[in-house]
Amino acid sequence: MNRNVRHQEGTGTDHPSRPFLDPELSAHLFGSLSRAGQRLKAERYVGGLLALPGRKTLRNISSQFEGVAAQQSVHHFISTSPWEWMPIRRTLARHVQRTLAPEAWVIRPTVIPKAGPHSIGVDHQYLPHLGLAVKGQQAVGAWLASSRSAVPVDWQLRLSGRWLEDPLRQRAGIPSDVTAGSLEACVRELVAHVAVATDVQAGPVVVDVEGIDAVALARHLSATGLEYLVQVGAGDQLRLDRTKLPKFGDRERTAGELAAQLTRLRHRVDPGDGPMMAAAIPVVVPSGGRGDGMLLVGEWRGGEAVPRLWLTSADGPSLVRLLRLTRLPSVVARDFAAISEGVGMKDFAGRSFPGWHRHVTLASVAHHVAAMRGASLPARTP
Repeated sequence: MNRNVRHQEGTGTDHPSRPFLDPELSAHLFGSLSRAGQRLKAERYVGGLLALPGRKTLRNISSQFEGVAAQQSVHHFISTSPWEWMPIRRTLARHVQRTLAPEAWVIRPTVIPKAGPHSIGVDHQYLPHLGLAVKGQQAVGAWLASSRSAVPVDWQLRLSGRWLEDPLRQRAGIPSDVTAGSLEACVRELVAHVAVATDVQAGPVVVDVEGIDAVALARHLSATGLEYLVQVGAGDQLRLDRTKLPKFGDRERTAGELAAQLTRLRHRVDPGDGPMMAAAIPVVVPSGGRGDGMLLVGEWRGGEAVPRLWLTSADGPSLVRLLRLTRLPSVVARDFAAISEGVGMKDFAGRSFPGWHRHVTLASVAHHVAAMRGASLPARTP
């Protein structure tokens, strides 16, 4: 369904003055743009992302604009025009909260394969779940998600060392304060943005990111006061919290060992998609100080011998509620494939760092518009 939403607006041959967005919604989302011409260009750009078939290149999108210099105008608007993208993202997050009733923030990465070396951020990206590296960009998105739908509202682009050094840094327009050279740095930057968006009450932060120090991130989230659920690896080191389990030893063990050995803490629960085995184990971080108590949540789906493992705060939601939250990254993955790819989220091929951020910001708006048009359909099982 959602893959075809972009065709409902027509084709690139439509008259360029045709409104692609509801005028009230457009005025709301693009109200931070200071000039009427910028707001009109943003609206038409989103219209192109929704309406045009094929890849959403700047040349393709420029067909929505008038004049012989349309392509140059679109390139300038996206790559070199000085408008800020963060105000639009914050306004988008507030609108998503009101219209789609999200249950949590979900932070999840994606790799965007690229053939050439010149697009911003392109490098060899290692994929732990596949055990191999691919050439492309690695982006991390912050999504507002429910069991029904998910919308991206903020993005970070991982930049390897070569992109953070001149002359490449200067050519790409990467600001001096941008230092996101690691996946974990991207995640922490998004968490900081979530903390700023305090008026968006969307529940916990769910982090589903391989290849980071998940235990350190959980400690960081504990310090921020945000509710959280962070997926951890079976080899991450933890200790039982003896203030909660005084009869057990407190030697350092892996998360996988704790989940496998404490069978008496497992019980059958039904988070809404069928019964399963789960456990909530009180733990502390081996090198942590006081107040580092957490819960290690294990879930065994369909008779799996190896559970999925998560860390959450010791005073977090109920186990059933936590298990429901663990389903949300699947909703994000589904909607990225069904909607985001269709509105050109992976299609920016320029070298400009600001251009990439402006493109994915407007693609996120297009994703939200497409998600709203599908909101009346029955909920789909991730």
